[in-house]
Amino acid sequence: MPSRDPANWMLSEAIETLARAERMHRQFFQLQRSPGAGEPTWEPPIDVLETEREILILVSLPGVDPDHVVATIEDGTLVVSGRRVLPPALRNAVIHRLELPQGRFERRVTLPPGRYTVTHFAENGCLVFSLAKTA
Repeated sequence: MPSRDPANWMLSEAIETLARAERMHRQFFQLQRSPGAGEPTWEPPIDVLETEREILILVSLPGVDPDHVVATIEDGTLVVSGRRVLPPALRNAVIHRLELPQGRFERRVTLPPGRYTVTHFAENGCLVFSLAKTA
């Protein structure tokens, strides 16, 4: 087996990691047209966790007021939607970098069959939905 130059190997791995991160970024933040929406939307990243008692869905929405987020359950799917906008105080600011997506967002999460009691709260830049399983 030929020996590999560690510097070339590390550079190759770093480039591949950056390319993979870029592909993931495009996947999460690509604009889409959702049914019924008249404008493009972006999908915030989520985590979905399940325990014996509940399903937790964490939706990454830094800078979004939780009171301006709409969540509904439609045919076994949790639909979370709203809009992320720059705060009014920053509208005339010089933007040096703007990586967090702006505009309308919508995320659809198919739920396992069952009945749930839903609560939500904001924590560390995420909107957390707790779907307690009911009999």
